[in-house]
Amino acid sequence: MTIRAVLWDIDDTIFDYTRADRTGMREHLRAEGLPDGYTSVGQALARWRQITDLHWARFAAGETDWQGQSRERVRSFTGTALTDQEADAWFARHLAHYEAAWALFPDAVPALDALAGGYRHGVLSNSAVRNQDRKLRALGVRDRFEVLVCAADLGVAKPAAGAFHAACEALRLDPSDVLYVGDHPDTDAAGALAAGLSAVWLDRAGLGGRPELDRITALDQLPGLLRGDTRFGAPSTFG
Repeated sequence: MTIRAVLWDIDDTIFDYTRADRTGMREHLRAEGLPDGYTSVGQALARWRQITDLHWARFAAGETDWQGQSRERVRSFTGTALTDQEADAWFARHLAHYEAAWALFPDAVPALDALAGGYRHGVLSNSAVRNQDRKLRALGVRDRFEVLVCAADLGVAKPAAGAFHAACEALRLDPSDVLYVGDHPDTDAAGALAAGLSAVWLDRAGLGGRPELDRITALDQLPGLLRGDTRFGAPSTFG
């Protein structure tokens, strides 16, 4: 069998989430001021990322809902017992700065162009459809993807096999016909492999250290890997 579709992660895979999040929060803090307890913007940015990772993990585990995780991120970051309305308003102000910094990675559209004629494309994200659909439309690439499947709407998140299987079902393809591409070695690549898909870890930072995973360091390497038709039976020569 051959790979018939590429299923994509979005954040930090085709969309430069880390840069947008840091830039947006930096601008937000300039407007709001540093919360009590922070001595520098750098310290606050690092703490915001830690808090985001913590509450995203709780959301992925089903311990909170989409709105709950955003409210708890704000409360944890500000160290203030804000009401739901106050937390929502703070997050909305932050969101405006974050969205102003949205951008695709430079290699995203060329990779999609190179693969457009030979493969179907879909998205599986641990976010919510309403957010990712809006993001992809703002970035001008929503029409590149046949399906958009998100954890907040499914009720199951990567790396659970059910999330990957739901995306394959949306494409009407067997998991063995689908390749998943994402930036996280466990949540994305290892999770997809365990669910019966092929997988590529996009290791933009060049971390390495996972020889059991097929790995690329930029999306311009993906078309060549697919054309090699290796079925990813051995670690990638890209690293």
